[in-house]
Amino acid sequence: MKCAVVGAGAWGTALANVLAANGHSVSLWAREPDVVDAINGSRENRRFLPGICVEERIRATGRITEALGDAELVTYVAPSHALREVAASGAAAVRPDAVLVVASKGIERESLAIMSDVVGETLPRHPVVALSGPSFAAEVAKGQPTAVVAASANEDAAAVVQRALSSEVFRVYTHHDVIGVELGGALKNVMAVATGIAEGLGLGFNSRAALITRGLAEMTRLGIALGASQSTFAGLAGLGDLVLTCTGALSRNRALGMEIGKGSTLEQALAGKDTVAEGVLNTISARALAEREGVDMPIVLAVHRILFEAQPPRLAISKLMTRELRAEQD
Repeated sequence: MKCAVVGAGAWGTALANVLAANGHSVSLWAREPDVVDAINGSRENRRFLPGICVEERIRATGRITEALGDAELVTYVAPSHALREVAASGAAAVRPDAVLVVASKGIERESLAIMSDVVGETLPRHPVVALSGPSFAAEVAKGQPTAVVAASANEDAAAVVQRALSSEVFRVYTHHDVIGVELGGALKNVMAVATGIAEGLGLGFNSRAALITRGLAEMTRLGIALGASQSTFAGLAGLGDLVLTCTGALSRNRALGMEIGKGSTLEQALAGKDTVAEGVLNTISARALAEREGVDMPIVLAVHRILFEAQPPRLAISKLMTRELRAEQD
């Protein structure tokens, strides 16, 4: 197939490599001229995925219309806050019969829309597939066995994505619960910031296990309120991605939380970083979405108070522990 990947960060480059290794020709759009030059010149994305050889079937470009060209499969991997703008900028160049994949994870701050809805609204009449699951880009690029989920209301489109990406080391399952899969991918980043804060404070494994488990309960409550299936949150895009992001050394959101737990301000923790810790913006969106739906999400609220309301992290943890006593199950 002719494929386009829109966004040449670590995850976009890794997915482009997966497609190219499966025999597809790939156009990879990057906003940064140095990324384009490095990929085409030395077969390496030095800025976002250093040390990884970029497949020969991949051609990078700084012109989004050129990347989209005749692509039968278009994968969007722009940061959540930029996805609508990026998708709109190349919309006119997308083939009428192209299948669209959304590998960005997040909730749009202004509209509180999930990422597949952002792309679906920008490019109507195209089938849209959400790709999510436990997948550090560096490990995918190194050929470490990985399993993810392709979710869509269009079963045929999900199957196209499954076939295009699946290999001996990259396994794709199809799913119908787009809302659940996308919420899992977005909300786990907020929980990873929370577990990072706890680790930065010097709290132990008991605290981390509690935050992961109760974080999953919060994610599931919000998902059900929005029409998702409870079982989705026990799968790859829910529990799988949550555990990886809250415990893995490669997690940007966990690392940012650790810096804050050790005493850095949010501004200090973000300074000088090329990559986006989606958990920061998603904390704002998740809090607004929970308030809109009337769903209790105390961990999300605690992270919001720490990041944006200057509440000391240790006080926020204390307030979580001294909330009104209740049964575990709703």
